[in-house]
Amino acid sequence: MAELILKPGREKSLLRRHPWIFSGALDQVIGDPQPGETVEVLTSQREFLSKAAYSPYSQIRARVWTFNEGEQVDADFFRRRIDSALALRTILFPSPHFPQANGGAEGGVSDALRLVHAESDHLPGLIVDRYGEVLVLQSLTAGSELWRETLAEILLEKTGAAAIYERSDADVRELEGLAPRNGLLRGTLPDPRIEISEGSLKFKVNLASGHKTGFYLDQRRNRQRVGELSRDRDVLNCFCYTGGFSLHALAGGAKSVLSVDSSAEALALVQENAALNGQTSGHEWREADVFQALRKFRDERRSFDLIILDPPKFAATVSQAEKAARGYKDINLLAFKLLRPGGILATFSCSGGIDAALFQKIVAGAALDAGVEASIVEHLAQDGDHPISLHFPEGAYLKGLLCVKG
Repeated sequence: MAELILKPGREKSLLRRHPWIFSGALDQVIGDPQPGETVEVLTSQREFLSKAAYSPYSQIRARVWTFNEGEQVDADFFRRRIDSALALRTILFPSPHFPQANGGAEGGVSDALRLVHAESDHLPGLIVDRYGEVLVLQSLTAGSELWRETLAEILLEKTGAAAIYERSDADVRELEGLAPRNGLLRGTLPDPRIEISEGSLKFKVNLASGHKTGFYLDQRRNRQRVGELSRDRDVLNCFCYTGGFSLHALAGGAKSVLSVDSSAEALALVQENAALNGQTSGHEWREADVFQALRKFRDERRSFDLIILDPPKFAATVSQAEKAARGYKDINLLAFKLLRPGGILATFSCSGGIDAALFQKIVAGAALDAGVEASIVEHLAQDGDHPISLHFPEGAYLKGLLCVKG
């Protein structure tokens, strides 16, 4: 087995069980490891630290599979890891086919959830989501790519799914020297457009071209919470995508909902989903740049009782945080101005480069510049099928605040 020798003092993060080894921490590579190959990671004194997947093209040069020197990284290893991930979901949800999501006035029943959440399930680079009888697999690193076929076989064995659709087309694969891949991996799937349920609602999901693996499963609990708060309110849903928050707001008794997104394709699916659920009144949608739309609403002196801001990722890394902060502050400032007294702002960031403390600081600055008093009444986060390892704080990527305007 090839070996990675760290520079003196660079083993501290691994001793804290953090799974990443950056290129700058390496002193030497002994052997000629190929992309994804398992290597031993050693201290400068050649003491064992971990076994990891090697990635020669990435700044993250290796990702840890195990900290156990006696554990072999083979098919049985991945079978145990997947068993562990599925067992965690069984604790949270009563059935892998029709899980009971946390909370929600509608009971939260859904047939879509995340089964494997990469580093937080000790399987770096592997994402697996279940949509009914179909699994969607994302392989994002050289390590998961090397074991892709083995992982697919184990997943079918353990879940009994009818098909696996692969969505290994995220931009981060370029950093690993990997080409994008999108298509059916196992089984049969006549149409990549499928229907899922979430509470009393149904949604059309396009597994081939939808964001992430087709749907924002991480926002399940937060959509339900917005639904609970929507009764008799005029709601504005910004960056609405396919209408998850909008439909929950209408189901929760909203007086009106205005959905705004820059994608005509997404808005077409909003309309299809609304019709699918019989929500034919009280819903307006607008194709527009959200930043421009918010300014227009301000100039028109429009106001709302509840505003949802769920923008796409503004900052993937800390180096992009300053620019992203300006964008977050802009939209939150405008939202505070558009809120009526006593109105609620549900605001989110999924940017890895913006942590929870910085996000709260940005929103506080937006309220100050808007000249309003506001209070945080709840902190929101990703649902439980997107766990966060205590040793991998980067897994806490979704930050949300429920703020009430004074």
